Formats: sequence, structure tokens, C-alpha cells
Amino acid sequence: MTAEYKVHGDVAVVTMNNPPVNGLGHATRVAIAAGIDQANADPAVKAIVLAGAGRAFSGGADIREFGTPKAIQDPNLLSVILACENSSKPIVAAMHSVAMGGGLELALGCHYRIAAPGANIALPEVKLGLIPGAGGTQRLPRVLGVEPALNMIVSGEPVKSEMLARLPGQKLFDRMASSAEALLEEAIAFARSVADVRPLPLVRDMPCKHPLGDAYFGFARNMVKGMAKNFPAPVKCVDAVEAATKKKFDDGLAYERENFLALMLTPESRALRHLFMAERAASKIADVPEDTPQRKIEKVAVIGAGTMGGGISMNFLNAGIPVTILEMKQEALDRGTAVMRKNYEMQVKKGKLKPEKYEERMGLLKTTLSYEDIKDADLVIEAVFEEMGVKQKVFEKLDEVMKKGAILASNTSTLDVNRIAAFTKRPEDVIGLHFFSPANVMKLLEVVRGDKTAKDVLATVMALAKKIRKTAVVSGVCDGFIGNRMIEQYSRQAGFLLDEGATPQQVDRAIEKFGFAMGPFRMGDLAGNDIGWAIRKRRAQERPNMLYSRTADKLCELGRFGQKTGAGWYDYKEGKRDAIPSKLVEDMVAEHRKSLGIEPRKISDDEIVQRLVFALVNEGARILEEGIAARASDIDMVYITGYGFPVHRGGPMLYADQVGLFNVVQAMKRFQRNPRDDAKFWEPAPLLARLAQEGKTFN
Repeated sequence: MTAEYKVHGDVAVVTMNNPPVNGLGHATRVAIAAGIDQANADPAVKAIVLAGAGRAFSGGADIREFGTPKAIQDPNLLSVILACENSSKPIVAAMHSVAMGGGLELALGCHYRIAAPGANIALPEVKLGLIPGAGGTQRLPRVLGVEPALNMIVSGEPVKSEMLARLPGQKLFDRMASSAEALLEEAIAFARSVADVRPLPLVRDMPCKHPLGDAYFGFARNMVKGMAKNFPAPVKCVDAVEAATKKKFDDGLAYERENFLALMLTPESRALRHLFMAERAASKIADVPEDTPQRKIEKVAVIGAGTMGGGISMNFLNAGIPVTILEMKQEALDRGTAVMRKNYEMQVKKGKLKPEKYEERMGLLKTTLSYEDIKDADLVIEAVFEEMGVKQKVFEKLDEVMKKGAILASNTSTLDVNRIAAFTKRPEDVIGLHFFSPANVMKLLEVVRGDKTAKDVLATVMALAKKIRKTAVVSGVCDGFIGNRMIEQYSRQAGFLLDEGATPQQVDRAIEKFGFAMGPFRMGDLAGNDIGWAIRKRRAQERPNMLYSRTADKLCELGRFGQKTGAGWYDYKEGKRDAIPSKLVEDMVAEHRKSLGIEPRKISDDEIVQRLVFALVNEGARILEEGIAARASDIDMVYITGYGFPVHRGGPMLYADQVGLFNVVQAMKRFQRNPRDDAKFWEPAPLLARLAQEGKTFN
């Protein structure tokens, strides 16, 4: 049952019932239209209330129907809204909790609207690379005024109903209910009070003008272009709202629809819709049912008060979960907690955190030098030096002191979680929780599932990730997991490009123009070039045949570890992060080329981008084939939320799909012929080769 029909005296109530947020799927649209028809055919019914069951009025389109024929099957949403407008009896929308997207557009098609306080009102289509497609850009400016409506449509952010109700001259809500609990009763009473009012008011008949007209829209368009340079949808929102002020209503509606359908075909919208679905898919694990029992997490312990340990702790404090940080020395504890305080104080200073909240969070923090003080924690996360011997000592001690059923997690970024689990007598309780730096800011959490990790442990940490507002992606065990295993190939290509004639700034500039937040050399300077150096030294023992450019090692031998030493691939002025091209590095690279007998060649930006990005794609395909990642979209989520991959391109695997896997494979074959590159690496991964041959895609 997707909508229920019930008569209360002389008022019919049509209640959408399509959990979780009453998505306007095909069956729901049919049921709403049928309810309106039934009410209009009943002489005893004088008015109609349209309501939503459960947690929402309506969240808009049903995402389960995205990309299926049902999404556009008649009656479409425009038809249902037209049925509301053409009803011979007044329809009152009773809005509570969530009225977003198509849900808000449906309410705007009703004759009257009453809202409960605290309802989230939004037209969030821009976040999917679209504009509202069922009249939102034409009706919202008529009831709110052009400027507040445009702000809502361009941002896509929800606004509380009571805030909108306070806007001068607003006609979005005819009434505000006293409470969510009283909404239906008050909506029925209101419907009764307007049952005989004629003509029935329609939003489409309201005037829509802006006193400054062209000047205002010119200003708005320039502002939006500057803020959303990679996305066409925000500018189209401005165009559509402008059309509402200049065209007849039906012409404006047609213009909106034309733009909506055109945007649907853009790669940017495809990328955003892909990521929307990918984020939801990432939380689903094939062999871990949603009803898997979870362990209780009421106390957390963190081993290590360094940058990672402090950042990890802040996530839990922000969620109201008490944390105890363990260190070996008091000065390390003092230093770590001082950094946390400074971070919170900056938030208070910027007005992002209330002073009382800051005190509340720090009040949840305890520090200790003794393992005895953390033995009752439900979850303990190790954030110590990235070296197996150090991890071994910590996990042997945790195994000895932690209570039965406690989850033992490692924040390792590359090391073997199965080996770490083997240091305990309870490998089923061990898991990898790879936070990204700065851990209190970065959204990504790689959840590393060991061979013996229990299903309830996995279910617990996935739920906990949501609570601390992380995007969790499950990875199997391999060196570097998903993200770092792929970034190593990207970084190797960056090194080979230097050997062949590029400069660090050319490589960084090309990939940043493509849309990355930061190029590989600026990224190395920020993270610390010594980290990559340590990995390469380990690789020399484990995989002596793996090829690298020697430029990165030479840089580290000069002590140029990046921003922390004031010099890396670039020079840095004290207290500043601006990357200044370095003559010393330029000479060092030129000398290295000369020693190898390489004559530098001109390298195009296109080649730089293809080699860096397709290196990610080829390694990603191997990761998929090995089952390290469950789906291609999981890899895309890792790269969007953890590595600064451009959002408008949807992640490396979707980008490869959009380029065409046949074209990707052809490029790899060209790279194989380059004598200065690693020909073996550029052999297309079997999965990639097969999909390309079959004309298929990763996603």
C-alpha cells in the first residue's frame, strides 16, 4: 500500500505511505491520483488533505526507480500535480519532517499548505547536477519571492519551515501547525474552513517579478558561475528562475523541463547521481544482512595522541562518545590534547561551535599512561607508528588487557590486517579502521575486513561510521588497501613523467586543471615525502623488480620532506603553504636525467592526465578482480572522499566508463610502447580488457 485513503467526516485524507521517506515512485503516484479522483467523485467529501506517513511528507523521487522505465511512466509527477491543481475540491498539503524535491513540488501544486515546525524544506536537485523538473523553479519564486527561492534552489540546502514562515510576504505556508503531532488534526480543520472558498487558489496564478530584473539575474549568474565552475546546473537554476519572471507560467514550465532533461544527459549529472547511489551502496555488504546484531559502543579508547590519534578522538567526542587516549609519556599526551583544544577553539572563534559544546566535548575526554585505564572500552583504535613491530607490541598488550567482546582496530594505512589480528587470540574481534588525515575533517573511512573479522564487528563499525559522519568503504586485505594501493601507481607515473621531461609544477598544474584538489607533488609535500620514501624502502625488500623514478629518493636524501621541513618538491616560506618552484629541484631532476642518458621531451597535459588517471583505473580494475573492493562505485567513493578526485567526474572508474573502456585500453597500449615507462604495469587488467572487448562498463 503506497497511499491510504480515509474519510474524516467531510474531509478525505490521502496519506502517502512508501517508506522510508514516501518517495514518489510510480505506485505512489498512481495511488495519489486515485485518491484525488475518489474524493472528487464522493459528494460527501468537501475537501482533501494530502499527508505523509512516518518520517516524512515526501522526500521526492524514489531513488530505487532511478534509471528505470518506472521513473517516467505515467502518471508522471507533472501529471499528478496537474491533477491536484484541477481538483474541483480544495487540497491541503500537510507537510512535516521532510518536504524535498518532488515532495515540495507536489505540495506547491496543492491549493493550500500547512506545515509542522521543524520540517526540512528543500529543492536539492542541484546536488544531482539537475534543476527541479516538476515546476519547482516556477512555483517557489511565486510563493517565497525570487531571491529567497533562488538561494534555496541554487544551494539545494534544506531550510526549516519556521524560518521560511517568518519571511515577509511568504505564501508558501497558509498556516503553521502548533506541532507535528497536531498537524493532521489541524490540517483537517483548516481544510474544512476553506472547503467553500472559490475560486480555488493556484500558485501558478500568482505574480512573479524582481524589481531589478536583468541586473539582479546578471549579478546572480556571475556569482553562481564563480562558485560552481565545473557544474552547469547551478547556472541553469538561475536561467529557469529568471524565466519564471519573464515567461507565461506554462512556457516557463516547458523551459524548466527542457533544461532538466538536457542536464540529465550531462556527464556532471551522471557523476553526481552515480555518487549519490554509490554512497548508499557502500554501506551494503553482501554477506552481512542489515539486521545483523551489533555490539554496543559506549566507550572508545585511542592508542596514540599524535596527529592521527587526536583527530580520530575528535570524531567520537563530536558524536558524544567518551574517549580515553593512551600514550607512553605525559608530554605526548599534553601536546596531543593541546592540539585538540586548539582545533576546537578555532571552531569557536569562527562561530562554528558554541563555547558550551566545546567544553562538553573536552569533558568527554580522558587521558592515561596505563593500559589498565582502557580495559573496559568497547572499541580501541591503535594509531601508533606505521611499523609492524610497533603494532605487534600494542596488539599483544590489547589482547591481554581488553575485556571480552571489545573491538580491536588498527588505523594502519598499508600493513597486513591479518598479520596484526594474528598477534591476538581473538582475530575475529580485529578490524582495520583507516582514517584519513586530518582525521577530524576527512570524510573517508576505509574499513579493512580481515579474513577472520566477525560479521557483527563489521556491522557495528559500519553503523558507527554513520554516527561519526564518515563515508565508510569496506576493503579486503592487501598492501595499501584500496586507496593507497592505487595512489602508489599514480605516484610512480608522476615520477616517470619527471624522468621524461616534465616538471613538478607542470604535472601538478595539468592534473589540477583536470579537477584534482592537489597534484601529486604538492600532495607529497603536504603528506611528507619521507612517508613515500619509507614505503619504497620496504618495496625494495619485498618487490625488488618494481620500477620507480629515483628522483623522489634523491629529494629525500637532500632532507626535503615537504612543508614540515620548509622544502620538498617546492620551496616554502615560513608560516605559508604557497608552493614556490624550486631551482634546486629543477637542477636535481635535470642532473638525474643526464645520468640516465635521457633527452627530455615535450609532454602534453593530456598525456599527463591520462597516465595518472588511467594508472588509477588499471590498478582499480585489479582490485575489483581480486575482490578487495566489492564494486567499482566503492573505489569511486574512496577517491572522491579521500583523495580529492574531481566530484564532477564521478571517480576514476566512472570517468573510465565515460571515456569508454575501449579508448582506455588503447591508451594503455600506447603507454606500453614507451621505453621509459613500466610496460608490465600497462598490460590492461584482465577485467578491464574483458569489459572493453564486450563493450561493457565498470558501473
